[in-house]
Amino acid sequence: MVDVRVDGPDVERGEEVLTPEALAFVAALQARFGAERDAALAARATRRAEIAATRRLDFRPETAEVRDGDWRVPPPPPGLVDRRVEITGPTEPKMAVNALNCGAQVWLADLEDANTPHWGNVVGGQVVLRDAVRRTLSHTADDGREYRLREDGELPTIVPRPRGWHLPERHLLVDGAPAVGALVDAGLYLFHNAREQLDRGSGPYLYLPKMEGHLEARLWARVFDAAEQALDLPAGSIRATMLIETIPAVFEMEEMLHALGSHAAGLNAGRWDYLFSVIKVFRDAGPQFVLPDRSTVTMTAPMMRAYTEQLVAVCHRRGAMAIGGMAAAIPSRRDAEANERALAKVREDKTREAGDGFDGSWVAHPDLVPVCREAFDAVLGDRPNQLDRQRPEVAVTAEQLLDVPGVPGERTMAGLRANVEIAIRYLAAWLGGNGAVAIHGLMEDAATAEISRSQVWQWVRNGVVLDTGDTVTAELVRRVVEEEVAGIGELDRLEDARRLFERVALADEFPDFLTLPAYALVQ
Repeated sequence: MVDVRVDGPDVERGEEVLTPEALAFVAALQARFGAERDAALAARATRRAEIAATRRLDFRPETAEVRDGDWRVPPPPPGLVDRRVEITGPTEPKMAVNALNCGAQVWLADLEDANTPHWGNVVGGQVVLRDAVRRTLSHTADDGREYRLREDGELPTIVPRPRGWHLPERHLLVDGAPAVGALVDAGLYLFHNAREQLDRGSGPYLYLPKMEGHLEARLWARVFDAAEQALDLPAGSIRATMLIETIPAVFEMEEMLHALGSHAAGLNAGRWDYLFSVIKVFRDAGPQFVLPDRSTVTMTAPMMRAYTEQLVAVCHRRGAMAIGGMAAAIPSRRDAEANERALAKVREDKTREAGDGFDGSWVAHPDLVPVCREAFDAVLGDRPNQLDRQRPEVAVTAEQLLDVPGVPGERTMAGLRANVEIAIRYLAAWLGGNGAVAIHGLMEDAATAEISRSQVWQWVRNGVVLDTGDTVTAELVRRVVEEEVAGIGELDRLEDARRLFERVALADEFPDFLTLPAYALVQ
């Protein structure tokens, strides 16, 4: 008999989701797959050591048969046939209502990068999802304003994103040890909502983050098979879209779709976590892998174009949806000129994605839904997607995917300061319980903090010379931190955020994930 125990504070309505039956289901998943998760993380470290030794990454010769094979994933299920606009955001009640009322096709309900894993957020997010699935979600703000779900139109398909494989959940102990955060998030959601979603004509769908290869995708497939059996769900009813946001994963996209098998629905292309992964994986590879200011590394840089072209080609060859990246702009209702500049950039990005063959894309704010929709409507017309558009002309090489020297841009003092200031501002909010933070007109999540601290670490490690003539050293970074913190002024958890940033940006050994030491600082 597996022992399961909640070791966290009481959460309002928590008893509705932390039922004995639900906890037993999660505990069973943990008991069966926890050791396999541990082995998958160990395999990551082994793989990275191999790459470090050769300073090289390529398509795996041992899986060539999968890449050359004639196979396809199942067709898109109900609710995921038309995904032209997907809105992302945390499972906070007000933001959830706004996301569900905005007119998008999909709501990515984020239990990961846009969510601080305070126990209250973890459990409260499951309560929000349970209410959202049943269309009973509402919220009353402190000022008395009421937020309720619309009744005059179809609501988006709900697709939660659980935490990545690396994060624990220390408030839920199985046989005395912390459960895997991903199994807690996915397990509670599936237990309470999978059958309800199917009965409503949709299904239990998920986004899967931070994977580094097909063996991790295969582990998720085994979890889903076990969940379907335990919950008496039709085989293959759990469907997932995988985020291709690590550099090892981009070399295994076909293998990952094949490994997820009947559960595969699509792939998504991001930016910040992908660049963070480039730095992490090639951190010892020398100056040729040093990126310019992160703000200059756009999706039109040659290596990023190779990545997105490959993703669309792979997806459509295998019958999977290709979903584009985030538009993080927060439209301004006070500055018309600034607003038009922001919208023009979003319009340009979404037009490019639609033209490249993507089937849909992400936005972070409801006001961006019409902009994204317009771009995809112009290409799709009455079609729900463009899975029929093959890209046989795409033949991406390893050299193209790893062309860091071909990325245009400079390394500047302004870029260093932006990394420091934005990361510290974000971390202060994250430690306080808010994982989706508006900073300088953009909606930021943990991926922004990861790329920011990683770039600072990389610049220090390689002694980068900035446009000012300054060499980036630990001493220079500490001085910039001092100045930027003084400029930020009063902010809750600011000193904790500062110490955390210095710890991860100036460490001798690169910390694999910022959120691991950060998690130790939250309740």
